[in-house]
Amino acid sequence: MIACHLRITGRVQNVFYRNWFVEQARALGLDGWVRNRADGSVEAVVRGSSEMIDAIVAKAREGSPASRVEHVHVSDAAPDEMPNGFAKRPTL
Repeated sequence: MIACHLRITGRVQNVFYRNWFVEQARALGLDGWVRNRADGSVEAVVRGSSEMIDAIVAKAREGSPASRVEHVHVSDAAPDEMPNGFAKRPTL
């Protein structure tokens, strides 16, 4: 199991991106969370097998049907609080 932090930029707020991301992550069996950021980006922390992490990163780059993803920055994460399952968090 590995954990990654994702920062997604582009047209990713008010286009169902977070809810779509939750659906994708749950379908892959990932743990973690996703939230909007005040700067207009979306942030996520995901934990799972390397294959499932690769899959969610690829999906994040595609985005929801109404979104236009410009960039997905991926870095290692060692989150203090990792929920079991996948959750949508409030905007930070």
